[in-house]
Amino acid sequence: MSSSEKLVEVYRANGEMEAQVIRSLLEYHGIPCLLKGDAARNIYGLTVDGLAEVRIMVWERMADRARSLIKGREV
Repeated sequence: MSSSEKLVEVYRANGEMEAQVIRSLLEYHGIPCLLKGDAARNIYGLTVDGLAEVRIMVWERMADRARSLIKGREV
């Protein structure tokens, strides 16, 4: 990883549970990821209008592979 490499969003999960499943999938395949979500859902328990969304972030150089893995798990 170079110092100029950045994290990019590869997926928006519809909640923490889906995000954790995707995180497990990516990490199993050697792709580290970061989960970014809105703190309001944790504080207020709100899950409407995108507040439950969790963004899955990976290193830019791993993004294509991550998207392929995520797409492959969708039914």
